Amino acid sequence: MHELNTAPARLHGDERLIYGGVGHIGIEKCDDFQDCQADFRIAMKPGQRRVLPDTPDGRLLDLIETAKAHFRAKVEHPFRIIKCQFGFRKVFYRGIRKNDLKLKLLFALANLWMVRERIPDPA
Repeated sequence: MHELNTAPARLHGDERLIYGGVGHIGIEKCDDFQDCQADFRIAMKPGQRRVLPDTPDGRLLDLIETAKAHFRAKVEHPFRIIKCQFGFRKVFYRGIRKNDLKLKLLFALANLWMVRERIPDPA
C-alpha cells in the first residue's frame, strides 16, 4: 500500500508543517487534505531541481530544497544505521509485539551508535 493512502491516519490534524519526499507530490490535492490548514513542504523531483533558472528566485528555490534535504537526512540517518550497521534489512514476522520491541531496541541502539564518540571511555 502506498504511503499516500495511509497519510491521513498518520497525522493528528494539528500540524502546522508537513514535510515529505518526492513520493508525496500531490498530497495536498487528496480529498482528506482539502480542509488542512498546514503548509506542505514536499521535495522537488531531481529533474525539476536541475532545470531551475540561474536567477535569484531559482537560487532561493535551490536553497529551500537543500534545507529540505538536510531535514530529511536527519530523519533517515537512524534507518541507515539499523540497516547497514546492524543488518536489519528484512523483517521476519514473529508477532506484532516482538517485532515492535525489536525495532524499539534497534532505534535505541542506533541512538547510542550516533553518539558513541561523545561517550567517555570507562578506562
